[in-house]
Amino acid sequence: MIDQYLIVLEKSETGFSAYSPDVEGCIATGETLEETTKLMRSALALHLADLDELPKPRGIDAYLDALRDSEGEEFYLTHISVASLQGMNRGQLRS
Repeated sequence: MIDQYLIVLEKSETGFSAYSPDVEGCIATGETLEETTKLMRSALALHLADLDELPKPRGIDAYLDALRDSEGEEFYLTHISVASLQGMNRGQLRS
């Protein structure tokens, strides 16, 4: 069973943006890769907190889509564990 969401981080003129092909409509931006990844973790947790059922990670299909959609742009791939998101509460997200 796949238990991690793929995160795509793309270089922009002002820093980085991030999204997960597994979780439609959830994005984050930041000045550095580290900041953007941290903000994306919080955005995912908030986005998923109100859902009755979590989207299932798509695995290799999400990777292939990210590679196809990159069109030669600079991008990075990472994962965020589903379990780590379920354990976050709103107080942790604001810190």
